[in-house]
Amino acid sequence: MESTTSTQSLNTAELEQKVKNMYRDVALNPNGQYHFKMGRPLAEMLGYEKECLDLIPAAAIESFAGVGYFCDIANFKEGEKVLDLGSGSGMDAFITALKVGKTGQVTGIDMTDEQLEKARGLAKVANFDNVNFIKAYLEQLPFPDATFDIVISNGVINLCPDKEKVFAEITRVLKPKGRMVIADIVTEQQLPENITCDSALWASCIGGAGHEDTYKRSIEMQGMEVLYVRNNSAYEFISKSAKGASKQYGVKSVSLFAEKK
Repeated sequence: MESTTSTQSLNTAELEQKVKNMYRDVALNPNGQYHFKMGRPLAEMLGYEKECLDLIPAAAIESFAGVGYFCDIANFKEGEKVLDLGSGSGMDAFITALKVGKTGQVTGIDMTDEQLEKARGLAKVANFDNVNFIKAYLEQLPFPDATFDIVISNGVINLCPDKEKVFAEITRVLKPKGRMVIADIVTEQQLPENITCDSALWASCIGGAGHEDTYKRSIEMQGMEVLYVRNNSAYEFISKSAKGASKQYGVKSVSLFAEKK
């Protein structure tokens, strides 16, 4: 099976720690300097409705570091069960909870303790009783088969070395005809090995970005059909190195809708 990226020389333990460190800082210090934009200005720029943002905890929005918007294509329905992969401080989970209503349920998973602690605290204080957050990894989801109507994720799958395993797990936990609606970073050209084997660039959402055609093929090989892909032209990197990679290799954000076959 063709991998979405070359990971032969990538130190995955080092990568995991660097990703945890970065997103710990995002949770605890949302006003810090990062290679990406953050917070409410980013959310509004990507297309999130101001009315929805006003109804969720502001502290979840301040730590938002997503790469795209997908609520307009998700077709959320009252009462649906949704899984948010890499839920961070909870912004997408809380907005999704508004969409599926009190009879719906949203479960967020994350591997970073500080993000989970922040999200759980916000859910409790803001009385989001239909949202819960648990510690888990995307490659090994702790749920039975066919549990969820929708799986969402925003700028996280690119951080995973084994994307085929992630997509296989998503397919497994989706109900028949369930939907995967995500935003993620992909590339127009294959990244060279000096980038794909650099854990620091992976943690910065660059090194792990898969070629868009291979990324789509990996999804479909695991039992889903990609029905819609949209370039998120509003998203842009802000650091010099990230901008350089974006220009040279066509690193970009997309929103994608797929359905379980």
